[in-house]
Amino acid sequence: MQGKRKTRFGRVVSNRMDKTVVVAVETPKRHPLYKKTVKRVVKYKAHDKNNECRLEDMVRIVETRPLSKDKRWRVAEIITKGDAVEVQPKEIT
Repeated sequence: MQGKRKTRFGRVVSNRMDKTVVVAVETPKRHPLYKKTVKRVVKYKAHDKNNECRLEDMVRIVETRPLSKDKRWRVAEIITKGDAVEVQPKEIT
């Protein structure tokens, strides 16, 4: 019997690769000694079949079979579109 696939919610931090995005997933953890909540950030490479994801998008990723050396996740859906503005080098000067 197959188990359920893991899902994660995160923010796209890079979309420079073809059909691949890097998704940062934040999880709060309690420090064992000091009891302070600490953010833990893990980055996953996920397959984006149609190159739809942009920077700062909130996405849901799902575990899948190995697609390459590092890719074991795929983008299931884009939850919210990000507000990141892409600046071209000519516009800076």
